[in-house]
Formats: sequence, C-alpha cells, structure tokens
Amino acid sequence: MNLAGKTICLGVSGGIAAYKACALTSKLTQRGADVHVIMTKHAAEFVTPLTFQALSRNPVYTDTFDEKHPEKIAHIDLADKADLFLLAPTTANLIGKLAAGIADDMLTTTLLATEAPVYIAPAMNVHMYAHPAVIRNMQQLDDWGYHFIEPEAGYLACGYVGKGRLEEPESIIRILEERTEPKRDLEGKKVLVTAGPTQETIDPVRFFTNHSSGKMGYAVAEAAAKRGADVTLVSGPSQLATPLGVKRIDITSAQEMLDQVLSVYDQQDIVIKAAAVADYRPVQTFDSKVKKQDGNLSIEMERTTDILLTLGQRKQHQFLVGFAAETNDAVAYGIGKLERKHLDAICVNTVGKTGAGFQSDTNEVIYLNREGKEQHLPSDTKKQIAHRILDEIVQDMEADRK
Repeated sequence: MNLAGKTICLGVSGGIAAYKACALTSKLTQRGADVHVIMTKHAAEFVTPLTFQALSRNPVYTDTFDEKHPEKIAHIDLADKADLFLLAPTTANLIGKLAAGIADDMLTTTLLATEAPVYIAPAMNVHMYAHPAVIRNMQQLDDWGYHFIEPEAGYLACGYVGKGRLEEPESIIRILEERTEPKRDLEGKKVLVTAGPTQETIDPVRFFTNHSSGKMGYAVAEAAAKRGADVTLVSGPSQLATPLGVKRIDITSAQEMLDQVLSVYDQQDIVIKAAAVADYRPVQTFDSKVKKQDGNLSIEMERTTDILLTLGQRKQHQFLVGFAAETNDAVAYGIGKLERKHLDAICVNTVGKTGAGFQSDTNEVIYLNREGKEQHLPSDTKKQIAHRILDEIVQDMEADRK
C-alpha cells in the first residue's frame, strides 16, 4: 500500500504508549499521508492535542460536539473520507467498546460510521492482553474484518515483562505498506459456499452430527465477498456471524442442504462445498423422546444423498471444488474423490493434526486439481487459507479460458 496521498485517521486512546503515536504521526506525514488525529479524553492526559496538530498540520478532534466546520458533521466527514483507520495505541477499553458497538465519544462514533479498513495496534499490561474478555473482544473484531497489528513482548511501563508493548512506529508503517490493496478478481462472479455440519434427527432431543464449526467455509465466503463476488452461503447450524456482503441460507439436515444448493446451483460460476455433511441418517425418527431402557439400543441408518457427487454429475459451466477431511492418506483419498465426483479441484487436509481441521482457527490444506496440480498451502489462519484457495481457483479458471 502506497501511503502517499492516503487519508489516514489515527485514533489515539489513553495509554502511556500514546507518546509513540507522536512519532507515528510524523512518519506518516513524511510519507505523504494526510493524517487526521482523533484523541480520546484520556489520551489527552498523556499528550496534548497541540502536539498532534503541529505534527499532522491538521486540526485534532477530541469532542464529538466540537464542530470545527459548520458545513460538515465532523465524525461523518472523517468516516467517509478516510482511506484507512489506524488505532495506536489501542487500549482494552477501546477494544471492548468497539466489540460492543458503543459510540460514546468522537473516536468510537467515527469508527462506527466508517467503511474504511481499520487497523488495531493494541498496547496494554500483559495480563490485560491475556484476559478472556479482551481475547473474546479481539476475536469478535477479527471476525468482523478488523486488522490487528500485534504488540511486542518486552519491558512494559507498568514494570512487567511480556506481550503488550505497542509495536514501534516504523514497524507499524512497514506493515501498512506491505498490505496489498484488496483483490477484486471475482467481480461479476456468483459463488456458492456450503459450510458447517448437518444434524440428522433421532427424536425431539437427539440428533447425529459432527465436529465441524463452519469456520473454513465462512472464511471462504467472506474472502470471496471481499474479492467482489456475489456470494451465497448455505450453512448448517453455526453460531458464527454472517460475513459482510454474504447472503446466508440456514439449513439443518443433509436433505435440506441438498435442496437449497440445487435451487441456486444453475446460476453459480463457482461452487465450493466446505460443509461436513452427514453420510448417514436414521431410517426412523420419533415424534417423542426415546426412553432409556435396559440393554443396548440399535438405530438403523441409511445413506444420505451425496451432494458433491450430485453436483458433479449436473455440472455444466460451474467450477466445482470439494473439501475432504481425512485421517490418513489425504492426497490419495483426495485424488479418488476428485475423479469419482467429477470435480475441478479439491482441498484435502488431515483432521486431528495440530493447528488444522475442525474447530481450529488455523488450517493446512493441499489443493488438488484435475490437471494433476498438488499445491501445499502451509499452516495459516483459515482466513488466509481461504484467500490462498481462491487464488488457486482463479488461476485454474484463467487457465481454462486459454
């Protein structure tokens, strides 16, 4: 990212690391950025607004009701014209407010109104950074698409040694410059993604399911939407938030997923089936709870319709991608499914491996295509893996057109 000419809103919250924000403002300005500083009331206890005004050569905002230009509403004007938002330092308090949607000062009000990418550089005591509430709030913001610039480990102002020190200004700027502009290589494409588990009912209180969290499929749907696609997400039961810009259809059973997928399949350009669909369901279901009894209980199971095979048999113009979670011989089983189900590509991984598979926030995938490509995507966050998978799909589709 070339920072020259970019309008950057720098949010400074109340921590001792606010002094580093002065150097950050100066360096951003030197690189040609138009820097507008918004300070919280507590930030002004550490550094005066006048300091940031001198360094940025712009007015500094501290009060929602201090309208410096009568013809504009300040927090809306800043929110609209920002190319990016940078929060440095970011306190646990500010992170909590953002995660809760609180807008009670100039900074948080502007943040809720902006559609610009937001980069968060936390700075706090090591124990605060590790607190479950802070971790939960950061995870929520990450799910919403906020970008984190992790703090350093080292000597903290409070006297502790550990993770929580604001990243140095030079490193923050380097991270911003290394971030590429979002790809829009799926503009005009319709993408269908399936995600999560299915549930096969036994009685009103019991069902068969699996360990899928839906995280990988949701990450793929989010990544595709960010790259300009018109995304439909057919999801099994999941507590995950619907990614921005994604149409979500909730289902419960394998049959419901099949019905919903087939209803939109013909209109799709790319179909990525990341859901973990039940292979079997009970032959008989019960309207009332099955009571406990002496001895064993046997439940007869029948096959569900193989959704991926059905899609492969009906495939016309769609680029069809499957997922295969295996416990051993992942590549061999993946190639078999690729051929047997008439897929264009398949993503395989070994479940149970540390940092990969169900429930994990990270994954490790091997991308196989019908031309014999075997591309290993090393361990990374599922959001990054999602983009790597889409890179491979776009590359394969471009090759098909040649």
